Amino acid sequence: MKTLLSGLAAAGLIAGLAFAAPQAQAEDLAKIKEAGELRIAMSGAYPPFNFVNDRNEVVGFDASIGRAIAERMELEPVIVTTAWDGIIAGLLANKYDTIVGSMTITDKRLEVVDFVGPYYRAGRGVFVKADSDVQSMDDLDGQTIGVTLGETHEKWARENAGAHGDWGIRTYKGLPELMLELNSGRVDAIVVDNIPVRVAVKESGAQVRQLETPDIEGGAVEIGIAIRKGNPELKAAMQKALDEMMADGTYEQISMEWVGADIR
Repeated sequence: MKTLLSGLAAAGLIAGLAFAAPQAQAEDLAKIKEAGELRIAMSGAYPPFNFVNDRNEVVGFDASIGRAIAERMELEPVIVTTAWDGIIAGLLANKYDTIVGSMTITDKRLEVVDFVGPYYRAGRGVFVKADSDVQSMDDLDGQTIGVTLGETHEKWARENAGAHGDWGIRTYKGLPELMLELNSGRVDAIVVDNIPVRVAVKESGAQVRQLETPDIEGGAVEIGIAIRKGNPELKAAMQKALDEMMADGTYEQISMEWVGADIR
């Protein structure tokens, strides 16, 4: 999946990241090997890809993929949870080594980070309550849309808020909050990656449905593993581990466990 602010905030963030990008020190692989661990960042609030279970463990598809990559590199995986809207800034500040957090590969992000992968493909979906009167995008005129702060879906929603009428936009920390807000009626629709919502519906029985949006931008996107720029050796080592997992059945096993389908 999964994951740009608006107005001056967006401009400030992008300017800050662009300034910070050259500060990344290469090559990271030697330092990571010396430390003996791979520090892997994710939000921890994006089930089934990454979330905190009842034993306070970070689990899910992303967590399993990240741990498996680290182990194949003979490194100890260390999962770090952090707010999504500052996750790239944290990477550039050397707070962790990589982001395995369902991050969409975009041209803007490619200006400041490199990507391993893609390690899965997803699509943007617009969901409403099952009994909602909303049947099409045009029916969202005057409605309130929920999105996760910092995701590409927020950027898309703000750019398209006038194309199908006047939308109100509210931002939240992640999918659990979005589902609660939709089911309670505090938002009329949510814009999210379609895979985790379908899994959530299957597991919880939530009464929501996806609008038919055949022409929606972002309907098929590539999800990558972010690392700091200037690290070809680290990128090659992580890509090799990922390729081996895809070839020997490990990837499919992880994907089936958490998502119920092979999503590469």
